[in-house]
Amino acid sequence: MLTTDFVNGSPRWIELGSDSPEATADFYSRVFGWEIVSGGARLADYLALRSEGAYIAGIGPRIVDDEPPAWTIHFEVDDVGASSRRVRELGGALQVEPTEVFELGTMAHATDPQGGWFALWQPGTFAGMEVADRPGALCWVELWTTSAQSAKDFYRDLFGWRYADVSFPGDGGTYTTTRPAGTGEDRYFGGLMETLPEQLPQTEGTADWHPVFQVADCTAVASSVRDAGGRVHMGPDEVPGVGRLAVCSDQLSAGFVILEPLNEHL
Repeated sequence: MLTTDFVNGSPRWIELGSDSPEATADFYSRVFGWEIVSGGARLADYLALRSEGAYIAGIGPRIVDDEPPAWTIHFEVDDVGASSRRVRELGGALQVEPTEVFELGTMAHATDPQGGWFALWQPGTFAGMEVADRPGALCWVELWTTSAQSAKDFYRDLFGWRYADVSFPGDGGTYTTTRPAGTGEDRYFGGLMETLPEQLPQTEGTADWHPVFQVADCTAVASSVRDAGGRVHMGPDEVPGVGRLAVCSDQLSAGFVILEPLNEHL
């Protein structure tokens, strides 16, 4: 279960780089009912998103020109400098060197060996997302990658993640669930799945991290995605043992998943 009990290697924040932050924030407000909050004088181009008064995500200009139009998952680290060096040692690349964000914390952006874009976050005063695993908030993060084994090795060596493999029926392949080191079976926060490059058109064949947002009514929210100018690429479909989900993208092609879960947690 994804929680706000943050430990090393766990998702702490999600952020979307956009060429049109205000229009993008408006899209998500229409879809999920999120409140849009200005970043203030110091973060004038940054917009925070709140669900029922709790901060859950941010939208701002793209960090660099090469940043894809996609949600970036920020994973907590104890030492962003050391973790950045480790990214390179493991075959990844630093896209943005460690940068202090006032007293809030220090961030770096990186890509894994298959091109999956993610961020490192060493927290300062910023607490991160204030709620998780409830309707209108993040409940899971997921990586689609062209090499599951390479991704597992990279992130295990970088963050110490622990994995559990689940086989799909027939020849459907394997889904790998992920939890931070030193935590129990109740702390799985995400998963990774191998796919072909041609099945990743939005990222031009490179690996893709994306958020999964919990919703109370998947069919209704999928309809809101279309009404707001986004796309529903798959679903809503029933997934045995998980719930009802749909794969979507916003009006600028950033991908996300909506999930109406079963009563039990993921």
